Amino acid sequence: MIRVAVDALGGDRAPDEIVAGALDAAGEGIQPVLYGPHGLEAGGLELVETTQEGGMREKPAEAVRAKPDSSLVRAVRAVADGEADVVVSAGNTGAMLAAGLLVLRRLPGVMRPAIAVPIPARRGASVLLDAGANADARPEHLLQFAHMGSIFAEEILDVANPDVRILSIGEEDEKGNQLVLDASALIRESTLNFHGNVESRDLLRGAADVVVADGFTGNVALKLMEGTIKELLDALREEITATTTGKLGGLLIRPAARRLRTRFDPDTYGGAYLLGLRGLAVIAHGNSSRVAIANAIRLAARGVEHRVVERLAERLPERVRV
Repeated sequence: MIRVAVDALGGDRAPDEIVAGALDAAGEGIQPVLYGPHGLEAGGLELVETTQEGGMREKPAEAVRAKPDSSLVRAVRAVADGEADVVVSAGNTGAMLAAGLLVLRRLPGVMRPAIAVPIPARRGASVLLDAGANADARPEHLLQFAHMGSIFAEEILDVANPDVRILSIGEEDEKGNQLVLDASALIRESTLNFHGNVESRDLLRGAADVVVADGFTGNVALKLMEGTIKELLDALREEITATTTGKLGGLLIRPAARRLRTRFDPDTYGGAYLLGLRGLAVIAHGNSSRVAIANAIRLAARGVEHRVVERLAERLPERVRV
């Protein structure tokens, strides 16, 4: 059984949706363990009681140090202590990153952890990183992200020899800021299957198996994409239900519409891996529903099955380590 430490207080809909999602994911080799306060209704799941709660407005590093018995920190520590195989939290991303750095610590040679998000592209899933862990980055960081993303694509997405592109404002090699230009030069000299720049409009087309960016750019692109998908799907539903003719037509396209929503809904993946740490961590959306939490837990279990941490430690090239 894969033990998944779940932060029961993380997220806008905690704890009810977190507990419900954990219950949905339980079974089939997955054992969610909830970390939360005394008296939390765990629905029969194992509950590890905690006495503190981190606030969304607190400075992440200070909150982690000041509240070692918060649900988030205890769940992360469970992985560090070998009491769980992976941790899932929909809480503050900064706090999750701080806890990962302070408690789990970086893999040897890793300069910066990166948030790796699966993208439901038309030609098959791809991965975007960094999606928010590092607002500022140097060219050598993006080179390491590219290596981590390639290993992720091979191990999790089952892509042989994944192609890598860097997110920029144009496909031409001369387009981009100095970070993009310098990082491109480094990646081009590596052994990676690098194909230059990619524009954000092509992310959902599957223009690359691995898309590399600094955390600021990656996070902006990700949230814009998720928001656009949600608004378009909601607008389509509203138009279909607005008239009798639309409702009749909606009956005909309902199966296709459901497949489309399932494919592009962020809840389908549920979360993102925080790569580069000595233990496995998955960050879920702050407004995660029970469906998203259940899928985040399943995503976490898949990372354990594929030994993501061990593969990164084994395969990260020595020359891109510090």
